[in-house]
Amino acid sequence: MKVLVTGAAGFIGCALALRLVARGDEVTGVDNLNDYYDVALKRARLARLTRHEGFRFHKLDIADRQGMAGLFAGNHFGAVVHLAAQAGVRHSIENPWPYVDSNLNGFSHVLEGCRRSRVAHLVYASSSSVYGANTRQPYSEDQNVDHPLSLYAATKKANELLAHSYAHLYGLPCTGLRFFTVYGPWGRPDMSYFKFAQGILAERSIPVFNRGDMMRDFTYIDDIVEAVIRVMDQPAAADPRWTGSAPHPATSSAPYRLYNIGNNRPVKLLGFIEVLERCLGKKAVLDLLPMQPGDVPVTCADTSDLEAAIGFRPTTTIDTGLARFVEWYLAYHGLGSGTRVGTARRPDPACLGCPQ
Repeated sequence: MKVLVTGAAGFIGCALALRLVARGDEVTGVDNLNDYYDVALKRARLARLTRHEGFRFHKLDIADRQGMAGLFAGNHFGAVVHLAAQAGVRHSIENPWPYVDSNLNGFSHVLEGCRRSRVAHLVYASSSSVYGANTRQPYSEDQNVDHPLSLYAATKKANELLAHSYAHLYGLPCTGLRFFTVYGPWGRPDMSYFKFAQGILAERSIPVFNRGDMMRDFTYIDDIVEAVIRVMDQPAAADPRWTGSAPHPATSSAPYRLYNIGNNRPVKLLGFIEVLERCLGKKAVLDLLPMQPGDVPVTCADTSDLEAAIGFRPTTTIDTGLARFVEWYLAYHGLGSGTRVGTARRPDPACLGCPQ
């Protein structure tokens, strides 16, 4: 298949593109390589991709209407996996315009490109943040998501609405994936687990919001990629049971679907940090802080709809996933055997074989 992956230099985008190329797909990747976080890491991810013959890269901002139109006009993609976005809940509170440019305008350019070139399936990244002020757990696709707590969350909710309109008006099959906290090797430096590792190794205090009384549905990158590929290979279809008199929010009479994509096993944040401490061989110094604006205390995904649709659920435990992340982190930063940062050590070998 010929597949377009937007955000190909990003965490999930790179991992996905590598898997698609490995199975024989022809992958075109786009990314604007912005400086929201370390560009060197994005280029290092990209270097892993560009050595494969089945991958082509375009440095392109999805907010560039003409550039995106040209990209779609010059190619016929069988599927599009749209992962490019301005990320970050807290960043959106002080810097709204990149979210409007990328997450709203950019997404509309992707939709138009898919419509005009008759793409067989658009899979796009939504977010668990759309659940906002809803306190019911676990989060389920049949729940109301009309009360976002950040601009980032609002843009993701808007993406779901825009996608439905294109599915309804033009018959474009659209599947939205509400990602829960994704972690693992080659991850994003702005994510909590990455910052925790940096702080522990440097012997700095690490900020822990809501004084550690948080739970997150951490999902390992390989599990995420497996689920995305299975969804991509199964285009959204109209639900014959859908009715306007009792509309289900995650399905439609149009080819439209929404799924949670998470682990369904939330972990206490302090427990997560304890596993990271064991893997790094160092204790953390915690700076317990109040809740940040835009945050929620608990995220837990009801993934039963996704499991029923694609026959898959995540299997990677926190112990195994964090051990793999730490192994990569130390190697990437040149902190291998015999190298120390403060009193940092290589991961405890026992941690690499933690029981499932």
